[in-house]
Amino acid sequence: MNADLGRLFDEVGAVLLDFDGPVCSVFAGYPAPRVAAELVEVLHRRGIEVPPDLASEPDPLEVLRRIGAAGDQKVTQAVEDALCAAERQAVETAEPTPYGREVVVAARQAGLPVAVVSNNSAGAVSAYLAAHRLAVHVSPIVGRAYAAPERMKPNPEPIRQAAHAVGEPPARCVLIGDSLSDIDGARAAGTLVIGYANRPAKVGKFQEAGADVVVTSMREIADVLVARMNS
Repeated sequence: MNADLGRLFDEVGAVLLDFDGPVCSVFAGYPAPRVAAELVEVLHRRGIEVPPDLASEPDPLEVLRRIGAAGDQKVTQAVEDALCAAERQAVETAEPTPYGREVVVAARQAGLPVAVVSNNSAGAVSAYLAAHRLAVHVSPIVGRAYAAPERMKPNPEPIRQAAHAVGEPPARCVLIGDSLSDIDGARAAGTLVIGYANRPAKVGKFQEAGADVVVTSMREIADVLVARMNS
């Protein structure tokens, strides 16, 4: 058993999960670069001149973030609506992360509330959890604030919102995430954070960013939670 994880969970009263990564690969069957290109097409249809670096941006969330920063709320809403629809379609072919389900179920069986804190839309998260029989285990779902990309992680607001909803102070919650925005957001929110390094290059980056523990498989977390459940 991972001793660092064991000590961390001694201090934890709730588990907060990022969605895309720790739970599933959202865009496995509907690739993110394709979605990003479709969002850029929304801009073209509105007669908006798109700079080359944005036109080739492969991350749909970054497209939304940049459009939001430009300050035209109607355009931001149009891109948001298109992204929400694409995410709802994407979760139909999303690939479950190995041992992601086991982490959710084991945490609940160990008596820990489980919430999702995601930069994806809450509707997409809800649809996935329902389809995979996980909805009963997860509450609340804190998704992306509508047409307000500046409120996405690493903004600590959604993480604090989830902590409040599960009835634990931030310091008694742990966020499990697979991006630097998760690490940075958790640090700003005052929660513990486990970096799920689903690619080798992330290990050092997460350690440098201040993750409390870094794992390369969700199984490491599941094993610790099962051991707690059985102790």
